[in-house]
Amino acid sequence: MAEKEEFEALWPGGVSAVNTVPPAPRNDLSGKRIGFLWDDMFRGEEIFPALQRNLSATFDGVEFVNYDAFGPIFGGDEHAVVAALPDRLKKLEVDAVISGIGC
Repeated sequence: MAEKEEFEALWPGGVSAVNTVPPAPRNDLSGKRIGFLWDDMFRGEEIFPALQRNLSATFDGVEFVNYDAFGPIFGGDEHAVVAALPDRLKKLEVDAVISGIGC
């Protein structure tokens, strides 16, 4: 049998400049109500339905409050929309929020 050869290898990417942070503990969203917030800028009408399908398939009894229940969180009346969010979320009994901001 041939003798094993060893080789030294170097990582060409260098040292990472970004400190990694462990993710927060994940909670069970079963039976929870999730609100979608959006800035009306980029593909929310595609992304939120995909999130809703996947979360519904993963968690039993999860409910959703669509972004149009809140108004756009950017442009126009954004300050009023954001200022009203705490009361609106409480009134709609939202347990968690997914905020879509993209451009």
